[in-house]
Amino acid sequence: MKTNLRLAALLLAGAVAAAAATLSGTTAVHVRPDENSLVITYLKAGSEPVQAADALATTPAGWMAVELAGPFEGYVKNGDIMKSLDVKPGSPVYLTPKAGVPEFTRFDATDKTNITGLHGKFTQIRLDKKLTGFIHVTSAANVSAPVAAAPAAPPPPAKLVDVAPVAPVAYGVTTAGRPAPVVNLGDGGSSTLPRFFQGRFVSTRSAFKPRRPYDWALNDDAGVRYAYLDVSKLLLTEQIEKYIDHVVVVYGAGKPVAGTRDLVIEVESLQLK
Repeated sequence: MKTNLRLAALLLAGAVAAAAATLSGTTAVHVRPDENSLVITYLKAGSEPVQAADALATTPAGWMAVELAGPFEGYVKNGDIMKSLDVKPGSPVYLTPKAGVPEFTRFDATDKTNITGLHGKFTQIRLDKKLTGFIHVTSAANVSAPVAAAPAAPPPPAKLVDVAPVAPVAYGVTTAGRPAPVVNLGDGGSSTLPRFFQGRFVSTRSAFKPRRPYDWALNDDAGVRYAYLDVSKLLLTEQIEKYIDHVVVVYGAGKPVAGTRDLVIEVESLQLK
């Protein structure tokens, strides 16, 4: 009897897989077979999802378990990063660096990851892990959702923090050999608004030179400093040296350094370009 039930389940799963072999519309992939559960990513119309064989017996009717190969961009709490800069096994991983959001997976000891950014109380990671998600077969087969209306997934790296929309602007890019202006410090205070800055992350410390007002700075393409960085708002600053001599994108407000013509950016988040 059990063998017959198992066979029936496999045949049903095969029929479901065949029905949704090619998606006619953009389809949400949920963390659980529940329309109200977290959406991990979206599959494009015309794509062929790979069925997760190990979840056949437990997947309810109307749903299909699919494999997601990764890698994934995620966030872990700073407290879940060990001194070795490894993620603690069992730590929850989130899709956005925001308190109260549901997790989409947990970190296993065998998972591979790289730290790619700092976001206040969260550390951004690139997680190399295969996940199982769930798509609603009926909606996938019959509903052709407008592609333009569906949010892209995973979240684009340029969205560093959950703030009001601010157009990303790349600073420090040279034009005719001259560095592009960072902000206009005489524009009535608009330079204090948070924005994105791009440049090469460097240390200002030197054994043979006087101590600079800040230990870190951004250089333009010509290797010229155009802004100091105040990283006091980043809680996990013991990781900061891994960014040295890499092109980064920082988000924060720029302001003049008192008594000088220098600019300092109060960094709220930092990630590799």
